[in-house]
Amino acid sequence: MKNHALFFLLSAILAASCSPAPPVPEKVEEPISFPEKIASATIYEANIRQHTPEGTINAFTEGLPRLKELGVQMLWIMPIQPIGIKNRKGPLGSYYSIQDYTTVNEEFGTFEDFNNLVDKAHELGLYVILDWVPNHTAWDHPWVTAHPEYYAQDSLGNIMHEADWTDIALLDHTNPATRTAMIEAMKFWVDSTAIDGFRCDHAGHDIPLYFWEEATDSLDAIRDLFWLAEWDEARMHLEFDATYAWGLMHLAGEVAKGKANADSLHHWIMGDLKEFGHKPFRMTIITNHDENAWQGTVFERYGEGHKAFATFIFTAYGIPMLYSGQEVGLDKRLRFFAKDTIDWSDPRGLQPFYKKLIALKVDNPALWAGQYGAMPERINADPDIYAFKRVKGKNMVIGILNLSEEPQTFHLKDATVSGSYRDYFTNQQYELSVEQPVGLEPWQYLVFVGK
Repeated sequence: MKNHALFFLLSAILAASCSPAPPVPEKVEEPISFPEKIASATIYEANIRQHTPEGTINAFTEGLPRLKELGVQMLWIMPIQPIGIKNRKGPLGSYYSIQDYTTVNEEFGTFEDFNNLVDKAHELGLYVILDWVPNHTAWDHPWVTAHPEYYAQDSLGNIMHEADWTDIALLDHTNPATRTAMIEAMKFWVDSTAIDGFRCDHAGHDIPLYFWEEATDSLDAIRDLFWLAEWDEARMHLEFDATYAWGLMHLAGEVAKGKANADSLHHWIMGDLKEFGHKPFRMTIITNHDENAWQGTVFERYGEGHKAFATFIFTAYGIPMLYSGQEVGLDKRLRFFAKDTIDWSDPRGLQPFYKKLIALKVDNPALWAGQYGAMPERINADPDIYAFKRVKGKNMVIGILNLSEEPQTFHLKDATVSGSYRDYFTNQQYELSVEQPVGLEPWQYLVFVGK
C-alpha cells in the first residue's frame, strides 16, 4: 500500500511539473493624473483681449501651433465670461467683474468658439484651464437682485466691495447656498466643455477652505482636473495642485534693484520648502497680467537682468509661467480696462531664448516641478551669485547665475560637481573645481546639463 501511495504521489508531482504554468497577468499601466501630467510643463497665461488685433477666441486659436512650437504644455485662459456694465472701469471693464458665470463674452466670441479652442489645443497635446472668479461678481450679475444673501454685507445690509475695486460685489462663502450656486456654475463648464481644470482667482481671500473641499470633491468626481490657486499659503495644497510663489517674485524684484541678493533667494527657497514641503507645485513668475499692468514690464522691473531672472524661475524652483507676449519681449504696460494689442515683432529676439528654456525644463527631470523633480542644493556661498545643482537619478543640472549688475567671481564649494561642462545656451566650455574660480559678467547665467 505504501508503494502504491508513493507511486501516485510521484505521478501527481510529475504531472504538476509538466503542466503549463498559469499565465502571468499583464501589468496594466495606470494612466497618470494631475499634477504629474504637467510636471515638466510651462504654463502660459493667455490674455484673449490683447493677444491679437481681433481680440477674439478664434483669432487666438489660430495661433495655437506657434505656442505648441514654443513648447508650452498648459494654457491658462483669462476669464471669458461677459463683463459687468454697472460700475464698469474703463471702456471695456475688467475680466474679473463677471456678469454671468455660464456664458461667453460676445466680444470674444461664442461658446462654440471656446469649445473649438479647447478641442484644437487638445489635438496639439496642450491642456487648457479656465480662469475662475469665485470671490466676487459684477454689480449687475443676476444674483445681486435675486439672491442678495449670497453676498457679504455691512451692518446696514449693503453689499460690500473689495478695497478700491468698486466694480465688483463681494460674495459670502460662509453661506452654503452661495457655495452650492458657485459649484454648480463651475460644474457647467466641466460638463459642457473639455477643460482640464481651473486657475482660481483670489482663492484664499474671504473664501473658507471648506468651499474648496466641496468644490474639488464635486468636480474631481467628474474627471481628472488640475487646480491652481492664486494664493501663497501652504494650507491651500490640501485641495490645490499648485499655488503662486508670490514671495519669490517680489524678492527677485528686490534683488534686481540691489536691495536684496542671491543669499536672500536661497534662504527664501529653503524656507519655502520647509513650509510647503517638496511635493506641491509652486508657480514661479516674473510677470503676469497684474504685474505688467500695475507694476511695469519685465524690463522696467528687472532691467538688463531680465534673462537671468527668467532663467532662475525656469531652473531653480517650481513650475514656470509665461504671460502673453513675454516670450517676444512685451515692452509696454497693457491697459487693463481697454484694448491694447500685443506687439509680436519680437524686437529683442527673445522667443528663441524662451523656447530653449522651455525645452530645458522638459528634457531634464531634475528640473520638473514638486516631487517629480529634485530639490535645489546650493553649491556656492558668494552673496550675489545663486549657484545650485539639482539631481534626479542620472540627470543633473547645474545653474550659476550672477544676479547683480557688477562682475562677480564664482567659487565652487561642492567638489562632487567638479569637472568639464558646456553651457546650455552658448556651448562654451567651462571647468568647475573648488580651486579654480570662474569670472562672471553682470547678469551672466550659465546652465550645465550632466558631466
